[in-house]
Amino acid sequence: MTLSADTRNTRSDDAAFGRPRPPSPQRPQIDDRPVEFWPTSSIRAALDTDDLTVWQRIVVAVKRDPYGRTARQVEEVLETAPPYGVSKALAEVLVRTRAHLEANECAEVARHVRLLLERSGLGQQEFASRIGLPPATLATYLEGTDCPAASLMIRMRRLSDRFAKIHDDRTDR
Repeated sequence: MTLSADTRNTRSDDAAFGRPRPPSPQRPQIDDRPVEFWPTSSIRAALDTDDLTVWQRIVVAVKRDPYGRTARQVEEVLETAPPYGVSKALAEVLVRTRAHLEANECAEVARHVRLLLERSGLGQQEFASRIGLPPATLATYLEGTDCPAASLMIRMRRLSDRFAKIHDDRTDR
């Protein structure tokens, strides 16, 4: 009895006839060091695996430092990776993590602007006028929806310092 080619067990036939077996796909070895120390090639290899724990390690490193070395390596790898699966998910992690960081930074700046305003003893409209802003713009800084330029922060600090000094001098008398 002869079997058709599609019903034979080709692996046992290959071994029986002394033909070499095709190499079995091996999973790339994953670096045991912290992700922050991986070379870009390890990041690339990790994206080619189906190991969720490795992907999670990369995500944790990106969230820890959204503009750090690992995040930059992920960006580099994603430039050439097909836009689906884990590469699409990691791209989304980068975008969301950076947006979250920026929102936190704007909130921190808002707290600082509020502190400068309170320290000056001026009203919101007077403070805005003295730093050359419309009150609505200052309000966006106080709400954290927008962040002022560094030069404007210096102007606010100087104004706050000047008026805080005036208040201190008056209370000393």
